[in-house]
Amino acid sequence: MTDTKPIRRVAIIGTGVIGASWAALFLAKGLHVVATDIAPNAEASLRKFVESAWPALTRLGLSPGASLANLTFTPALEQALVGADLVQENGPERIDFKQKLYGQLDELLHADVIIASSSSGLTMSEIQKGAATHPERCVIAHPFNPPHLIPLVEIVGGAKTSEATIQRVADFYTSIGQRTVRVNKEMPGHVANRLQAALAREVYYLVAEGVVSAADVDTALSWGPGLRWGVMGNMMLNHLGGGPGGIEHFFQQFSGPMTAWWKTLGSPVLSPDVQKKLIDSVHAETGSRSIETLEAQRDEILLGLLELRRNVRSPKHSKPLDSAA
Repeated sequence: MTDTKPIRRVAIIGTGVIGASWAALFLAKGLHVVATDIAPNAEASLRKFVESAWPALTRLGLSPGASLANLTFTPALEQALVGADLVQENGPERIDFKQKLYGQLDELLHADVIIASSSSGLTMSEIQKGAATHPERCVIAHPFNPPHLIPLVEIVGGAKTSEATIQRVADFYTSIGQRTVRVNKEMPGHVANRLQAALAREVYYLVAEGVVSAADVDTALSWGPGLRWGVMGNMMLNHLGGGPGGIEHFFQQFSGPMTAWWKTLGSPVLSPDVQKKLIDSVHAETGSRSIETLEAQRDEILLGLLELRRNVRSPKHSKPLDSAA
């Protein structure tokens, strides 16, 4: 891949929750978006989502040229791909579907058009087997829901993905304000979902064993380590946890107790009975609050955190606190 022309037009395949959120983000960054989906009422649902997300994106700051008018919809895949610089694929998590789709895309697209998959459960090495001619331009670009607010993008190449593709796609997402993570080895669930899964396993265990309620375990997370995780990641927090001695002292002080705790961590079986206990506890925590109310609360707090992280700068380096050193 040698073409380094700017990415200005994005084709979005699949306009469910993730695809619609991608569309809103790309539009807010001043890009032209052509979306395609064969589901009934897909266009109406997409436009409703983008319009509802627009106030939050406006609050975060729209790029020059950003406009809802830059959104086009067509149910015809071939038409959606015309003139695309990048394809953001959000199809069903079925390898047979993905491989067939990538075969079509491989035939229809110019060789320099990146095909980026939002897949969280499939590897690009398997997906790109469908793109026999140009597998090198196929890459995983996995977002976190909702991608128009959560800036994380995990970039994972397959066995035949070129380094040029990985670099170009990383540069693109970075250019629109996303935070990219280069995953060097293909792993089920990539990185962030694996971290979530490890935590969820212990959460479910503690609730199922009656150690704590869903409400209290959520309080422990969101008002304890979750507050710190909203500022810095585990490794940097460990470094601070060691005091003046940093990460070296942290391991001297805490490696023993921490590894002892590891031995007692649970491995719950999500049987129907355990699931019912978890579900009942969640509903007790939720009370009368609707999904829509909880989503609005989540998004309002996320917006505040995003604004804070963007505006608070390190006195020494004049960089946002979440910037790389």
